[in-house]
Amino acid sequence: MRPFSFRRRIASFSHAFRGAVTLVRTQQNARIHLAATVVVSGAGIICRISPTEWALVTFAVALVWMGEALNTAVEFLADEISEQHRERLGRAKDVAALGVLAAAIGAVLIGAIVFLPHLLG
Repeated sequence: MRPFSFRRRIASFSHAFRGAVTLVRTQQNARIHLAATVVVSGAGIICRISPTEWALVTFAVALVWMGEALNTAVEFLADEISEQHRERLGRAKDVAALGVLAAAIGAVLIGAIVFLPHLLG
């Protein structure tokens, strides 16, 4: 095992930041997620949600971003392997897309649970 290195830690963060930029620049859905993240964060501030509610919202947002990142990585890899339609690559892309959809549905449900009482009460 290599000894701890601040330079390697900084390099790993720079790779992750570059991935975030690539994700937002190349994926329309990531730009939609970015807008939703801003709106939800603003709503949390305006509604003065509790720390527990912030934890739920943060988890939901992070899960959607993680799903979108993994889905995009699968798409990039599948497209690198073959630009032509191949059934198994198509299945892999479909399953990765399901991951994002499931996370997004969960995030909407968490958002409803957290925000509806504030908006209706």
